[in-house]
Amino acid sequence: MLLAGVAGLLSVGLPGCSLNKLAVNLVAKTLSSGGDSTVFTGEEDPQLVADSLPFAMKLYESLLEQTPENTGLLLTTGSVFVMYANAFIQTPAGMLPDTEYEQQARMLTRAKKLYLRGRGYLFRAMELRHPGFAAALDGEQLRDKLAAMRKEDVPYLFWTGASWLGAFSADPYDMEFLLNLSKPLALMNRALELDEGFNGGGIHDAFISVYGSLPEALGGSEERARHHFRRAVELSSGKSASPYVALATTVSVARQDVEEFRQLLGAAMAIDPDASPENRLLNIITQNRARWLLERIEDYFLLDDGDYEEEELEES
Repeated sequence: MLLAGVAGLLSVGLPGCSLNKLAVNLVAKTLSSGGDSTVFTGEEDPQLVADSLPFAMKLYESLLEQTPENTGLLLTTGSVFVMYANAFIQTPAGMLPDTEYEQQARMLTRAKKLYLRGRGYLFRAMELRHPGFAAALDGEQLRDKLAAMRKEDVPYLFWTGASWLGAFSADPYDMEFLLNLSKPLALMNRALELDEGFNGGGIHDAFISVYGSLPEALGGSEERARHHFRRAVELSSGKSASPYVALATTVSVARQDVEEFRQLLGAAMAIDPDASPENRLLNIITQNRARWLLERIEDYFLLDDGDYEEEELEES
């Protein structure tokens, strides 16, 4: 694996500053090209990835200290922080029992910090690619700045928006995030306009959660959530478990539609992770969560005796 040999390469005392910089740039370019991504995303052992990613994250940061204007590496670094925060900090936090609320609060605080750390790298990448981006975020020119972006900007738009929305999801009572929610949504919308199929419909996945979880007064919409669900399923050819779990945990719970909840989570668990090798890890993590949700269905719905009997029959 490429990452295993990088640390040794960087520790070699290369003669001359320019040669050392050349080596750093070469490694940074290789890492930021995405060549190693399926080593992580295609893994079938989530714990192995959870144990490995912190090293990769610190490696990326050390490379950025020597090549701070490498936008590809900034994108890679920022996105890895977002993925780690979501998959291995926030998701496990949400699966802790109520008795461990203090530990859950600590984990969510850590997840928020990691999301924002990733966002910082992504902001830097956006500013380098489109000077004035930071000022546009704080002013009235964001729409014009986004209009100038093209398809090659989509990964930057997506991950910047995801880092922002992730931080908000980890701390939905942060009023600053709530008042600025339109900004990450604008980034996501522009990414959707430029490349709807990016990341196998991943942009639609994000919008399912946004529109499905927000109250109508803040822009929530069941109709929009279901639209994005349908498109996410279509664009992933039904090989992604994420849209099913996203709709189940937002719209189905809000409607108290326990039958739909079970159907959606059942569909998520029925997906073969090997059918989409590049997304194997995400599907396994999502299916583990779906299984956990079904085991604790009474925490989300007011079930009558008939519902309990049906659940017992399904388990038997």
